[in-house]
This record gives sequence, C-alpha cells and structure tokens, in this order.
Amino acid sequence: MEAIVTVGMRLPRRPEAATMPRVSTIQPTDEDLLARVAEGDRDAFGDLYRRYARAVLGLALRRLGDRGRAEDAVQEAFASIWRAARSYRRDRGPVAPWLYAVARNAIADRGRAHIEPPAEPLDMPSNSPGPPERAEQAWVSWRVHRALEELPETERSVLELAYWSELSQSEIADFLGIPLGTVKTRTRSGLRRLAEALENELG
Repeated sequence: MEAIVTVGMRLPRRPEAATMPRVSTIQPTDEDLLARVAEGDRDAFGDLYRRYARAVLGLALRRLGDRGRAEDAVQEAFASIWRAARSYRRDRGPVAPWLYAVARNAIADRGRAHIEPPAEPLDMPSNSPGPPERAEQAWVSWRVHRALEELPETERSVLELAYWSELSQSEIADFLGIPLGTVKTRTRSGLRRLAEALENELG
C-alpha cells in the first residue's frame, strides 16, 4: 500500500479562481469516506488524502522542520491511515481527531528515526506512579472521556484536537477549515461545559 500512496498521490495545489459557476454537489462525509477506505476503496482514499494532505503536511513541517522529511512523513501517515481505517469507530467521535492522531504518531516515528540513541542507557531511579496513583489517574481519564462524549460534536472535536492531538488553535482552524474565532468560541464553551460536568466529581 505504501507504494500506491507514494506513486499515486501528490500534495494538492491551492484551488485557482473559477471562471464559471460550479455545480453544487453533495460531498461525502469523512465518516463515509473512511468506511469505504476500510473496505479497500482506493478512490475514497484519494478523496480523503486530498481533503487532509495539506493539513497533515503542515503538522509534519512544524514537527520535523524539513520539507523533504515532512513529505515522506505525510506518505507514511496516510499509509498508516489506510492500514488503520478498520479500527475507527463512529461512536467514539469524528474522523478528524482520529485521523490526526494516526498521522501524528507516524510523524513522531519519522522524527524518532533520526535521533541517535545514547551509547549507554542511564541508570535513573524510577518515577513511575504506584498502583493507587495509577488507579486514580485511570478513573480521572475515564471520567474526562465520558464528559467529552456528552459535549456537542462541534465542541468535542475542537477539544480533542487540542488536548489529545496537541494542536494549537491556529492548527485546529486550518485543519477543520473554520475561522480561528470559531475555534476560540467553541473551546471556551466546551471547557465551560466540561468544568460544570466535572465540578462535583473532581472538585
């Protein structure tokens, strides 16, 4: 599959101004495209690539700092998306945060591949939390996840991209194709709802 991605895809160019009115068509949702990708539909994969390749390239450039390595990382990221498409579940949230998480992991792997390991591992004392701390952390994570699921999808997707995918508000705006002001408004509203939902349990 990697060969198909590398040979068959190119990063999309910015659209030129249209000289004639465009005929409006109903575009498939991200969820529909990814479901078809999971079934091996290469046309749907191409549509998904063209929809998100520029945003993923921007993330790779910011993380790696080199365009050549970033473009290679984009190819690897979409190869990972092709392989992982069957693991996506609609009831766990929209496609964008899931896709960005898969892409981010592939980009991180590309970055780690260029880091030399130390000659000898340092013998450092373990700072890992004990069983009580791990249990507490697991419960808090579960409750936050449940509270996120109760948010409107527009607010949940923004918060998931910010906290699980570690994107800035500008990156979220670019990725979702919405104004930066809208991202800020949805973030504030979502955080307020989260605070109200968690106040009694985590306060």
